[in-house]
Amino acid sequence: MSRQKKEPSGCGCSNIPISIIIAILGGGYWWFSQPGHLDISRLLPENLPITIPFVSSTPTATLTPSPTTSSTPTATTSSTPTPSFSSTSNSASNDRLASPETTPPQTTPLSQTPWEKKVIRGIYLSRYQITNNANEQTIRERVRYYRSQGINTIIHGVWGNGCTMYNSNVMQQTLGYRSCPNQFQDKWLDWLIDEAHKQGMQVHAYFEKGIKIDKNSPIYDLAVSRKWIVPGVDKTYAGIDHYVLDVQIPEVANFFKNILVEFVQKYPKIDAVQWDDYLGYHAELPGKIDRTASLTDFLQQMITAMKQANSTVSFDICHHNPYWAKRYFAADWQNWNVDRVFIQAYNDNETNFKEELNYAKKYAGIAISERQFHRLKELVDNPAIESILVFPLAGKPEETASTLKTLTQNNK
Repeated sequence: MSRQKKEPSGCGCSNIPISIIIAILGGGYWWFSQPGHLDISRLLPENLPITIPFVSSTPTATLTPSPTTSSTPTATTSSTPTPSFSSTSNSASNDRLASPETTPPQTTPLSQTPWEKKVIRGIYLSRYQITNNANEQTIRERVRYYRSQGINTIIHGVWGNGCTMYNSNVMQQTLGYRSCPNQFQDKWLDWLIDEAHKQGMQVHAYFEKGIKIDKNSPIYDLAVSRKWIVPGVDKTYAGIDHYVLDVQIPEVANFFKNILVEFVQKYPKIDAVQWDDYLGYHAELPGKIDRTASLTDFLQQMITAMKQANSTVSFDICHHNPYWAKRYFAADWQNWNVDRVFIQAYNDNETNFKEELNYAKKYAGIAISERQFHRLKELVDNPAIESILVFPLAGKPEETASTLKTLTQNNK
């Protein structure tokens, strides 16, 4: 009789390859970890640290692409967490999960210099300094240049000597001219404003020479024939004779009012218009007639009309201090209802400058030229001087801006 075959005792695991055992255990772990099955996390030690990326329950704007998240936590091989820029993140949770070594460093904003704190850091560009035969690229490059020199406001001439630096229907209908003689491209001011705003700058339209003209004005002969000019010669400034258009004449007053209204409607994004000390009648004109009241009435009506046409535009003046303006130029600007006043301080006489400085502290700021650059540190360091405007008397604005940057950097 043959011997009966003896069955092996036990499970026989010793004969199963180790790779199969590992595969079975791994598959079992996967099955238990799925939703609805045994929560294997309960079998883990409670104090085992688990890093879980924060996921906001509501969508928020971020500065970096949001990471893709799944319904279950996933392991990560990166030891440095990605900083979250979400404004709704749970700061307490982040503080608890981040270690001192992995917390992103906090950056402190750079403090502004006294020059950078000025509300307006402006430069005047006379009528022909950008416009004449300049294409779009040239204009935009010039704007960026002034921005690089620390300028935040361009005050550019758009009117002067009795005519506009843009095509004007009011000019055409009233005087038979569309503009001043100039080779400007029609959209030059649109390009200037657009680029300035892209650079975080402002553009103020400079109504240069105000209500005065000289014999080189294209409307001089017409103004004489229509008797628009106040009798006499205005000799406020040596070297050039000016003639003052009489705004007491309704036709003249309406012409200026219509020009201003047309401008703020044609260029609705302009930030401000500015008129200078040529908005006045020199006291030495023949006849010694007091035109203060009529000039005030004219300005009030013109400003009201402008605001009705475009209420967002600021009406500014850069004029002599209130005493000198009223006493010698019939310009009682304190009653004109202007938005901002910048005190003109081109006279470098020590006593006069100190007086102008005291006035500038009470108003929007001060206007100087290169002749006062030796006083720049005093002005920049004075927090009561809110804004500084610079007029390049030498007619070289780019050089003036470069010098201004150098001086303000040295004054840090």
